[in-house]
Amino acid sequence: MHQRSPHVSRRTRAGIPAAAGAVVLLALAAGPPAALADTPPTGSPGASAASPTASPSAPAVAPGLAQDATTVIGGERLGRPTVQVAPRTGAPELPAGLTGLSWLVADAATGEVLAARNAHLPLPPASTLKMLFADTVLPKFDRSLEHRVTPAELAGVGAGSSLVGIKENLPYRVEDLWRGVFLASGNDAVHVLSHMNGGLARTVAQMQERADALQARDTRVVTPDGYDQDGQVSSAYDLTLFARAGLRNPDFRAYCATRTARFPGGLDLTTGQRTAFDIANTDRLLGAYPGLIGVKNGYTTNAGATFTGAAERGGRTLLVTVMHPEQQSKVYGEAAALLDWGFAAAGRVEPVGALVEELEDGDEADEEEAGESAPDAEDEAPEDTGILPEVVREADQALRQADHALGPVGWTAGALCGALALWAAARVRARRRLHPRTAVAARPPVPPGSPAPRGGPAPYDGTAPCGGPAPYGGTAPRGATAVGGSTAVGGGGRRRLARRARGLVRSARARLTPAGTRSP
Repeated sequence: MHQRSPHVSRRTRAGIPAAAGAVVLLALAAGPPAALADTPPTGSPGASAASPTASPSAPAVAPGLAQDATTVIGGERLGRPTVQVAPRTGAPELPAGLTGLSWLVADAATGEVLAARNAHLPLPPASTLKMLFADTVLPKFDRSLEHRVTPAELAGVGAGSSLVGIKENLPYRVEDLWRGVFLASGNDAVHVLSHMNGGLARTVAQMQERADALQARDTRVVTPDGYDQDGQVSSAYDLTLFARAGLRNPDFRAYCATRTARFPGGLDLTTGQRTAFDIANTDRLLGAYPGLIGVKNGYTTNAGATFTGAAERGGRTLLVTVMHPEQQSKVYGEAAALLDWGFAAAGRVEPVGALVEELEDGDEADEEEAGESAPDAEDEAPEDTGILPEVVREADQALRQADHALGPVGWTAGALCGALALWAAARVRARRRLHPRTAVAARPPVPPGSPAPRGGPAPYDGTAPCGGPAPYGGTAPRGATAVGGSTAVGGGGRRRLARRARGLVRSARARLTPAGTRSP
């Protein structure tokens, strides 16, 4: 597959601001367009820090998956095996005693990677792969939909898998199945949702497509639930991309922030009524680390412990991923220590790389890179944006009518109309992002002193697995209300608008170029 720039995708060019699109379009009406240059890579001062104390040997991974140093997604430094950090004067030191074979901490909004070690090392992901599963499948079904589970849908769940306790021949709401995925890490819930989606093979293929669109080039999907299989790998970098993309979905955000919930059980043989039981989130930092939003933990014998988390503090949201520390219990302490460091270091370190943005429609077949001629303007209509679609359609209609009636003068007016439509769409999108939808609150947590709910872990005791007492005595906001608001993650709106502006540009160039010639 074609590799993008080692620092940023071509389509993360800071996006042509929609208002500036009007200037571009008017200039093109008068003559050939100027070339749109890629955003130049930004240098990161500072040499690599020394490698930490040697960690245990990595679990077996598929050969040949490590990215070439000249084409590392997110920046060349992220492909190095040693710790990467570029401190400014006064920056805090990284936590001592980090043992994860691979880890990364990044700003969720800007995508800046603050520090990393072996970020692209392919490793078995365990249940953290369920983030990609959710990001792929969650938008497809209404949360209130009921589905009756068949015996075939529960067949083939791997031996020793974590289960939420789904019973065959009984109905379950989609939202209950997703709580089973996020809270109990239930492979049975993953299999049921995969069958609803058309089967395991179809779901795996769609997850791989989704990973490719997110530019998660280290990831190879074999199972939808993360159960160990030969060749199934991901990386700290890719898992962080999955978390960042998933948190843009309010339902994803609500599920991963839910600490406890009631889950449907079987039928009471005496009363004939459906029973229910409590399940608890297996993420031991949720509720123990102040401001933690989620996201997903995992463990298998082969993968060791894996964890990707997101936390908000002072209006800033950070993402952290830790893979395969030397002891399973250390994954939470090392993740918490990296989050603490990240909040203290933000603004005091130079980024050592970046989380790339999702590829949009047509990005893989970039007509500028392929040298293809512009398509016929009559065959090229603006895609439905979902934002003021009637305005965009009317602008396109005006452009066509002006072209036939008034020639270049009329086209100029039509182009301006299209640019203004895109600008208006961008304004509406920006306003909507200021008021994100609040997720539904979760069931209240179990009172102190109560026995641990079925399927949940022992409560986090506040002891840092790295050694010494942990300073995480506070509690995170309870329930499933989205944390971090619209500033928590980046977005692709400007790039989509920029691409539509380029569509109008190509239409203009096709009309203004004499027959039999190609525009420059």
